[in-house]
Amino acid sequence: MEIIEVLGYFGALTIGVVLGLIGGGGSILTVPIFVYLMHINPVTATAYSLFVVGSSALVGAIRNFRKGLVSFRTAIVFSIPAFIAVYLTRRFFVPAIPDELFSIVEFTITKNIGIMVFFAMIMLMASVSMIKNRKESLEKETIVNYNYPLIVGEGFLVGALTGIVGAGGGFLIIPALVLFARLPMKKAVATSLLIIAIKSLIGFIGDVENLEIDWVFLISFTGISIIGIFIGMYISNFIEGKKLEKGFGWFVLVMGIYILIKELG
Repeated sequence: MEIIEVLGYFGALTIGVVLGLIGGGGSILTVPIFVYLMHINPVTATAYSLFVVGSSALVGAIRNFRKGLVSFRTAIVFSIPAFIAVYLTRRFFVPAIPDELFSIVEFTITKNIGIMVFFAMIMLMASVSMIKNRKESLEKETIVNYNYPLIVGEGFLVGALTGIVGAGGGFLIIPALVLFARLPMKKAVATSLLIIAIKSLIGFIGDVENLEIDWVFLISFTGISIIGIFIGMYISNFIEGKKLEKGFGWFVLVMGIYILIKELG
């Protein structure tokens, strides 16, 4: 096994530790690790990311369910349009993207470059959300007031983005649950993990029909990531995750800029 592959598996552990520490964000590293350390093409990398993200989020969702923090009604309302969008995106839209998108002078933007550039832009958006460090607002229990059209619309949007880049989209889901479903922040974070798990794993089903999956590699990578989650949860007893979120946000910002330079430079 090459050193760079060892770093890839260490990255899997890091993804889980970050998820366990700050409750999200770690999945944004999955695609870069698959592409740049494990040498997997971006289309397959985004598919594998859906499985890793979905499985990891499911572990967190089960933990939050035991604490009574998950709003199932909200999760269902948001998840239905989200998993329809992510499945259709992975099953039909991504395979239909042409191998060559367009050319600028002598530089050709290919499908793989386009996916990674779009992913980098999502990373930059996510980094801003983490650097701002979401305030723990709406902590007291309130009557949930659903804005169904906006929740459904946001669900489709997040589902489509998840389908393209393979990331969980928690930085979009959590504000939507707070603003449109009036959930307290803790419940919004907990419920978002269930939504991410559902839509990511269903989106991955669309890839099973299109791609040849290396199940041994994928399950071992995911298992290491899940071990990392429990390590992160343990460390969180001694370190406040929110204090780390801003620092991780800056790291994601740098990674996003690096991907843009690497793919377009």
